[in-house]
Amino acid sequence: MNKELSDKISFISFIVPEFAAAYKMNIQKAYHYLKEYGGWDFLNNHWWALHTDSKYYALRNLYEVCYKNGGMR
Repeated sequence: MNKELSDKISFISFIVPEFAAAYKMNIQKAYHYLKEYGGWDFLNNHWWALHTDSKYYALRNLYEVCYKNGGMR
């Protein structure tokens, strides 16, 4: 496995549980929520930029993407 893939997996495995905790859902529900409202695609496509931000802004960006795609406020 190359370093970029390893870094991507590390970041995603960090941010999904953080998203779940921030929005008071379990990890499985957070994953499904991200998948349903476009957050997962955004995370996979833009993880490199998100991981350079603070955790707060990375979570906020994921939330905004999901909200714009019909997610609950």
